[in-house]
Amino acid sequence: MAEKAHKKLVLWHKAVHLVVSVYGVTRRFPACERFGLAAQMQRAAVSIPSNIAEGAARRGRREYLQFAYTARGSLSELDTQVEIAGQLGYLTPDESSKLQAELDDVSRLLNGMIAYLSRDNGQKSANS
Repeated sequence: MAEKAHKKLVLWHKAVHLVVSVYGVTRRFPACERFGLAAQMQRAAVSIPSNIAEGAARRGRREYLQFAYTARGSLSELDTQVEIAGQLGYLTPDESSKLQAELDDVSRLLNGMIAYLSRDNGQKSANS
């Protein structure tokens, strides 16, 4: 079977690594947060590469772009949750720093993909 389009993307691989990192740190959260902040962080993290993969499987650029925007929303959600977890003392400063660096890296790549998908690529409308 041919390799899936999303598996060729550095962005997708880095987003999957971010998920693994989030699961690693949330595993050590207090038990009272298992179904709270930890679960929300895990869902937001998983949503990022999942939406990138789903977008890559779609036929049109417009659909792909919509899934990329959804991934960016989940990334912003996770960024906020990392900040909250840090302020609550659930993350060490080092863990917060490492997650923030991964978030920034994924964000940079995702914003680049969104910019690419948003381009007209020289196609003019019939009215121009």
